[in-house]
Amino acid sequence: MDSGPGKMSRPSWDQRIARAGELAAIFPFAAEVLAFYTTMARFQKALYGYVRQTREKSHLALGFRDALDLPFLMPSFPGFLKAVADGAPMPLSLLAKQMSAKDEPHWEKLLRHFWQRTQPEALPSAEAFFARAFLQPYAEFVADRLPEPPRHGNTATCPVCDFEPVVGVLREVQLGAKRSLVCSLCGYEWEFPRALCPGCGEDRNDLLAVFTSEQFPHVRVEACDTCKCYFKTVDLTKNGLAVAAVDELATIPLTLWGQAHGYAKLQPNLLAV
Repeated sequence: MDSGPGKMSRPSWDQRIARAGELAAIFPFAAEVLAFYTTMARFQKALYGYVRQTREKSHLALGFRDALDLPFLMPSFPGFLKAVADGAPMPLSLLAKQMSAKDEPHWEKLLRHFWQRTQPEALPSAEAFFARAFLQPYAEFVADRLPEPPRHGNTATCPVCDFEPVVGVLREVQLGAKRSLVCSLCGYEWEFPRALCPGCGEDRNDLLAVFTSEQFPHVRVEACDTCKCYFKTVDLTKNGLAVAAVDELATIPLTLWGQAHGYAKLQPNLLAV
């Protein structure tokens, strides 16, 4: 697997599931979150396999936005809602049951608005969860088949799908570590300057705070005092076994630190945390 940024750096579904199990055993306080993540990842793995098997040789639209095929995806949505209802903590489980009672046009509208980003106002976090968790495998499939985007500029949104990053990654490059960002939807990874806030572009060191904890030596919180946003960065030079999006989920105390200090997360993770 390619160690540099880009399509090939995305961990496999099995790697994500295995890492969730490892972290749940190490950090019991994150066991419930990681158990539900595992439920979602197993559904996503199955959906990705189905999409790949049936659509690998089909024509793909030129752009990410045009690639959404709801008639193809919708038969899988009820099964997704059942998986959430059966495996989620109670509040989200109830929401899944309520969503199941709605009709298919409602589901289609939600998914289309999320993918196209045409919702006039931000989706409630619960609805965004349903859309993101269901569409993520398809988004990864589409991203895998699109041409590699140009690598230039300091874009803070994904150059493939234009969604925000969910976590940062530090990788060893020559004599130092280079930072990249991981997309919250399609999982694409792209390089981004270390001394720059992805939320607002702030580059003054005295306004960019970093918090680390002995409990998670390979994960750091990077906060900006200009836009009051924070996000986590996983340092693969300190732990090469980490899976950035999964380790981000498990480090709940770091999330609580950010909230306690008045920072808002740049982009909620898959579980809307």
